Amino acid sequence: MCSIAGEVSFHYDLKQRVQVYREMQEVLAHRGPDASGIYLKQDVSLIHNRLAVIDPEKGKQPMQVFYENCRYVICYNGEIYNTKEVREELIQSGFDFYTTSDTEVILKAFIHYGGACVEKLNGIFAFAVWNENKKELFLARDRIGVKPLFYALTHKGIVFSSEIKGLLAHPEIEPVIDETGIAELMLIGPGRTQGYGIFKDIYELPPATSAVFDEHGLRTKKYWLLQAKEHTETLAQTLEHTRFLVEDAICRQLVSDVPLATFLSGGLDSSLISSVANREYRKEGKVLTTYSVDYKDNERYFKKSRFQPNSDNMYIDIMAAYLQGDNRKIIIDTDALSEALYDAMCARDLPGMADVDASMLLLCKAAKEKSTVVLSGECADEVFGGYPWYRDKTIRERYGFPWAQSTDYRFEFLNDDYRKSMDAHAYVNEKYENTLKSVSHLAGENETEYRMREMMKLNLDWFMQTLLDRKDRMSMYSGLEVRVPFCDYRLVEYLYNVPWEMKDYKGYEKGLLRKAMEGYLPEQVLWRKKSPYPKTHNPNYLETVSRRLQAILEDGSSPMFAFVDKAALRRLLHADNPTPWYGQLMTTPQTIAYFLQLDAWMRRYKVRIE
Repeated sequence: MCSIAGEVSFHYDLKQRVQVYREMQEVLAHRGPDASGIYLKQDVSLIHNRLAVIDPEKGKQPMQVFYENCRYVICYNGEIYNTKEVREELIQSGFDFYTTSDTEVILKAFIHYGGACVEKLNGIFAFAVWNENKKELFLARDRIGVKPLFYALTHKGIVFSSEIKGLLAHPEIEPVIDETGIAELMLIGPGRTQGYGIFKDIYELPPATSAVFDEHGLRTKKYWLLQAKEHTETLAQTLEHTRFLVEDAICRQLVSDVPLATFLSGGLDSSLISSVANREYRKEGKVLTTYSVDYKDNERYFKKSRFQPNSDNMYIDIMAAYLQGDNRKIIIDTDALSEALYDAMCARDLPGMADVDASMLLLCKAAKEKSTVVLSGECADEVFGGYPWYRDKTIRERYGFPWAQSTDYRFEFLNDDYRKSMDAHAYVNEKYENTLKSVSHLAGENETEYRMREMMKLNLDWFMQTLLDRKDRMSMYSGLEVRVPFCDYRLVEYLYNVPWEMKDYKGYEKGLLRKAMEGYLPEQVLWRKKSPYPKTHNPNYLETVSRRLQAILEDGSSPMFAFVDKAALRRLLHADNPTPWYGQLMTTPQTIAYFLQLDAWMRRYKVRIE
């Protein structure tokens, strides 16, 4: 994993901007602490920071290849899991290789296949290739959107970066938000509309999209879409196929030349990844390291809820004993968690999932002390239909984003000026309706299957993107690479077409996955009721964030008050509203923390409102 950034301009000598590029490189250095490089010519700069995972000695970037009288240069962030197959195909076509890095494979695949090279790749990636003869920049992002890529069009060209902070280090790009940005922050956040960078004139290259920039401007192309296909396999065949895809995705992602570990929450998804990885490690005589997170005094204050019926600790201990590896528990206290809210905001470049982000950041920081690569269980719920909003018919059939039925609640936090000018429901509903229009269906689908395809597309395009943002930024803030096997696009394509009655095997959340992976887990873990990512239940946390928000209100100078209503924040401090701000985990303490992040974001990033 790495950071990439750069600029192309046909109207300015970029060699005069070397200090700008060094500053862009510096603000992204956390993503690649092992090496750095800049390729700089009059019309192009390519900037790279490297976290060395494969072929640390020879895989340095930006990487150049001179082929048939043309120079090609790449800077790349990610990991390709079918490198061996693509390399062998290219060798058959006459290419030689001088490294074992996937960077060289991508570059030569681009030389051979052009922009269609992305269709050959199974992995997580964002990369840029410069064609010196054509004076053309090619950009691409992986199918699911695991690796980030943002850009801004200037009057002189294009600037791109792995993170928004890299763009803001460029003198032509300013930290400005308009009413659309405010709507995203207040009505969608911590989610984000695909393609939006929140700041005015900053955009995101969407998942499964490539782009070409040359003297004629920017042209984008969607290279992959989920397509509805008839599922013809029996249940037995579907179970076998699912088991193969899950095992293969995990095993492919174990390739690393540096220490690798897994996250272990005691839930189904992380436990399965840890167990498959553990079997592979034992074949090689290696011991798997796993990392688990908990909070000080959480057992004392834990309260059962519909979304979180039991605590994770017992199941972590069961799995640790089962794996007989090296399990490391990271215990987070309230002070550390509340302080990490601000680093988590900086990592994301935006207000985020509050302490849900902050705890992940602290977990990743601890894991980095021994490991460089970690596998994690995100996205199984989106793919296999594990969330309550898939399974509760009432929630499932309700209009709107099922994890954010909170538009009226959110609207209350806007001040009078913006409540008068903004149509909150129209803004949110347009996003929802546009997503539904993009869903691929089969003719004659029954009502359940029709809605389940919509639910999967909604979750993949929205809720999962928020989690992937979280995973990438919180991990890369400490230079830790986190891989997500359940985001393998082959698994996503396959499960999109598996009927709900199979996914819902015997009425269990992710029942198909549980049955398919029998033999990998103790029964009490395999059939355990779903529990979300662990959060703190310590009342000290609510007290701490409330005290900080109260101080902001008393001071009265926060720039967020340009659009946030002070009276609504005062009500928030004295009410336990049952409406979550976002998802299952962002209840009152996390909503308070979101506004702490919003305040800190506007101050630190010197955000201006237009």
